[in-house]
Amino acid sequence: MKVWFRSWLFSVAVVVSPVAHADNVVVLDSGEARLNLIDENSRKVVETLPAGKEPHHLMITPDGKTLIVANSISDNLMFLDPVSGHVKGWLQDIEDPYQLGFSPDSRWFVTNALRLDRVDIYHYDGQHFTLAGRIPLEKMPSHMTFSTDNRTVFVTLQESGEVAAIDLPTQTVKWKLHVGEDPAGLWMTPGDRYLLIGMTGEDDVAVVDWRNPRVVKKIHTGRGAHNFRNLDDGRHVAVTNRVDSTISLIDYTTLTNDGDITHLMPGPDDMELSHDKRFLWVTFRFSRHVGIIDLTQRKLVDTIAVGRSPHGIFMADRAPVYAPNPD
Repeated sequence: MKVWFRSWLFSVAVVVSPVAHADNVVVLDSGEARLNLIDENSRKVVETLPAGKEPHHLMITPDGKTLIVANSISDNLMFLDPVSGHVKGWLQDIEDPYQLGFSPDSRWFVTNALRLDRVDIYHYDGQHFTLAGRIPLEKMPSHMTFSTDNRTVFVTLQESGEVAAIDLPTQTVKWKLHVGEDPAGLWMTPGDRYLLIGMTGEDDVAVVDWRNPRVVKKIHTGRGAHNFRNLDDGRHVAVTNRVDSTISLIDYTTLTNDGDITHLMPGPDDMELSHDKRFLWVTFRFSRHVGIIDLTQRKLVDTIAVGRSPHGIFMADRAPVYAPNPD
C-alpha cells in the first residue's frame, strides 16, 4: 500500500513495510545500486533491496526513527525504516550527496558533493530540509565532522590535500589547511581537542589543532589510512588502512598507535560496532564482503559475501543512539 503526502518542501511516497526484524545490519553496495539486509545473529544476507545509483554513505536521523541513504549519482536521499531496512520515502534534487551529516544539535544537515566540488548546508527542523547555502569548495569534498558547539563543520578535500572549516550560521569558509596527500575520514577527539584525519594517500593519521590551524603530529598506521570508528571504550578509535588491508587502533589519550589488526581482506573501509562492543563489522570495499572482527582477539572471525564495492554500514540495534561523528 502506498500513501502520498506533500509538504511545502518535497513530496515522497511512503511504503508500508513488512514486520520489522530487530537485528538487521544494513550494508550499501555502492557499485550495484542496492543495499543488503544482514541478520546480525545468523550473519546471513536475508534480503537485498534496490537503492539509487552509487549509495555511498548513510546516517540515522537525530530522533533515531529514519535511516538516510545518500545516492550520489541519483541526486537524492532515500529514507528507510532503521529496523526493517525497508523504504519509507525519497527526497529528490539533493545534488551529489556523497557524504552526509547532522550537527550535534540536529539543526544543520550537510551534504558533500564530491564530484561537484561543493558543500550544501540545510536547516533541519525534524521534518523539512531547507537549503541555507551552497559553498564551492575545491577539490573533492569528502568526509566531515562537527564541533560540539554546533558552529563548525570540518570537511576534507581529497584532491587538494586540505581540510576546511566552515561556519554553519554564516555558511562561510573560516580557514583551509593543507594536511597531506588525499585526506579522507575525520574524527574529533573528546573535548574537541584535536581533529584526527585519515591520510589515504599516505600511511598515517594527521593530528590537527583546529583552533590554531596546524598539524601537530602524524601517527603511523598503514598505507591508505581512511576512516574512523570510535570503539566506545574511553580510549580507542579504529582507523581502516585500505591499501595495507589492516585496521589500526589509535589510543586517542596518548595519540599513539596501540596495535594493528592484520590478515584482513583487501580494502577495509567503513565500520560499525556491535551493541555489546565486542565485534567490529567492516566493509571490504575491494572484496565484495563484509567482515566481523572479534575485538577481544583482535582477529577477523567471519566474512559475509555481498555485492560490488560495499561501503556504508549501519547496525539496527544502535538506531536510538545519535552520534555526531558519522562513519
